[in-house]
Amino acid sequence: MLESIVLWLLSVLSAPQVGLTSVFIISFISATLLPMGSEPAVFAVVKANPALFWPAILVGTLGNTLGGAVDYWMGYTAKRAFAKERETRWFQWLKRYGPKTMLLSWVPGIGDPLCTMAGWLHMPYWPSVGYMALGKFLRYICMTWLLVHVPDGFWRQLAHILG
Repeated sequence: MLESIVLWLLSVLSAPQVGLTSVFIISFISATLLPMGSEPAVFAVVKANPALFWPAILVGTLGNTLGGAVDYWMGYTAKRAFAKERETRWFQWLKRYGPKTMLLSWVPGIGDPLCTMAGWLHMPYWPSVGYMALGKFLRYICMTWLLVHVPDGFWRQLAHILG
């Protein structure tokens, strides 16, 4: 059921007329609800229209940062519900380094939980969001630049190998 919903959502968002809207929605959702990457959406928009490189980067950063902010607030409110939970070494690490740890919010697999733990620890909100945005912005620039500069023949060969 969930798989069919995700496939439907991706088919709707892949329509060319929604471009930057798709980038925003996919970037937001990938930082909150569904374990998916938003880089392919940014890459697809930039590949279809290279003039949208910076708008796609900025919209992707905004969507992903807002998704990280939602993760922060989920952690913030969860602490009220589970105030006596045991804190792991990750919490100690976050307490030690503070909002700057949000620079790692872009890392697949740990970025979204880091944002949630920052909220749990009630780290300063705006510095945390600022570092989230900076980390995510740098990730989108690097990933999109690399993907755009890979020759098209590579993607065709990869598609052929995979499928």
